[in-house]
Amino acid sequence: MNAMMEFLQNVDLFQKMSKLELNAVAAFLELRRYKAGQVLFTKGESGTELFIMKSGKVASIATDSDGDSRRVYEFSPGRFFGEMSVIENEPRSATCQALEDSEVLVMDGLDFYRLVWDYPVIGVSMLSSMAKVMAGRLDEASGFLNDTVRWGETARRRAVIDDLSGLFNRRFLEETMRARFSRSHSSAPRCAMIMLDIDYFHKHNDAFGRAAGDAIISTAGAAFGRMVRDGDVAAHLAGDEFAFFMPEAGIDEAAKLAERIRQEAETLFLEFRQGPGGTPKRVTLSASLGVAASPDDAGQWDALMAAADKALFAAKESGRNRVERYRKT
Repeated sequence: MNAMMEFLQNVDLFQKMSKLELNAVAAFLELRRYKAGQVLFTKGESGTELFIMKSGKVASIATDSDGDSRRVYEFSPGRFFGEMSVIENEPRSATCQALEDSEVLVMDGLDFYRLVWDYPVIGVSMLSSMAKVMAGRLDEASGFLNDTVRWGETARRRAVIDDLSGLFNRRFLEETMRARFSRSHSSAPRCAMIMLDIDYFHKHNDAFGRAAGDAIISTAGAAFGRMVRDGDVAAHLAGDEFAFFMPEAGIDEAAKLAERIRQEAETLFLEFRQGPGGTPKRVTLSASLGVAASPDDAGQWDALMAAADKALFAAKESGRNRVERYRKT
């Protein structure tokens, strides 16, 4: 028995076939070679070919709604794929790409049906093997779908959460504010805004390094996130900047929360070393905050942020570690 016959005999698709039947199958197979990275076919293409891996490895790749790609299956020697385009005349359901230099045996759909017609016993055997393998793939796909759901949740979280602080990111904050203001067509909604900077953050960052700066943001974010009301949006904007959006809150309520956050910041401390073997140095934190409210201080969401930011600037100019309300000039 030659090498091709020995190979086919170990392929699930052709198991239990006699030498004569394997010879009949071999006559319809074409050997193709693909370089690593080469695409065999892409999702959506029409195709009428069945592929059987002889050597190497090929991946089936799916793309989600965000355009991110993931490997669904990996086909190693002896496995086959592309059968649905042959049986159901369906477009390719995924893209297949060679992960390494590969040899693939290809059977055209017309040849497949000629084989089934001329050798009914072979056709029944192949279709039976296909059904078993496809059932196994459904089990694999179930696991993949569960992974995809978890992957989607992670992607969704990345879209709205700042990983460093654990709070919402600027994009989510601005979209929430924009939506809140857009729902109030006749007049600006009642809401408030707090802007916060950690005092002397850049000094600490420069003295102890970026890792120390990240630790400060992480520690502050965890503390600040516990301070807000249900329905408020606490966000890390960038660097040492934080913001708090308070729907249905007035200036007095916002100022009280800002003061509680300021007091909480004073309780926070970390220890850092200036280089390996250095003596640990305790760093205490403090924060400056600015407060503004709609509709009195601003009639648009971006104007409200600007007003709170202006109040924050006043707090820093007045000595830091304090809360200032927006004052129109």
